Amino acid sequence: MAKYSTGSGGGGAGESCELCGTSGVELHAANVAGAQLEVCSDCAEHDDNAKTTSSSSDQDERNRRKRAAQNTAQMHDAAAGDASHWEEGADYDDDQLPYLVDDYGQQLTKARQDEGLQLEELADELGIDESDLLAVEQGRATQANVGGSVIVTLEDYLDVELSESR
Repeated sequence: MAKYSTGSGGGGAGESCELCGTSGVELHAANVAGAQLEVCSDCAEHDDNAKTTSSSSDQDERNRRKRAAQNTAQMHDAAAGDASHWEEGADYDDDQLPYLVDDYGQQLTKARQDEGLQLEELADELGIDESDLLAVEQGRATQANVGGSVIVTLEDYLDVELSESR
């Protein structure tokens, strides 16, 4: 007779589920509350190993939701200009994005193409992130937190005016 058995003693083909006592059914090994038991398919849902898998997916879902909430909060902080969450040591005052002209993205794209440069080539040439350059060309400089130094560098290199005042 197995430990924690609720069945009737004796082994062999007539064994019963060690959890509910049902006999004459196919049994499966399960870990229930730290004990290895032979259980029927109905009681298999109490298998701690099976719960770990579902708990793992539940934990993954909670982590995904937590990351989504954190990302939303960061985007809100960026839009609100809440400096309390900005990185320590960064000098945002010296690299503020200037007021940009209405069609700054189109002007930058035209100036880059007039020079015969691809996006990647210009980014490499100036030592700026290609994603920042793309954001400026798409008119998303503010949303992408592009620094004012990037705008000034582009204006100087391509001889184009992207900001209203310098």
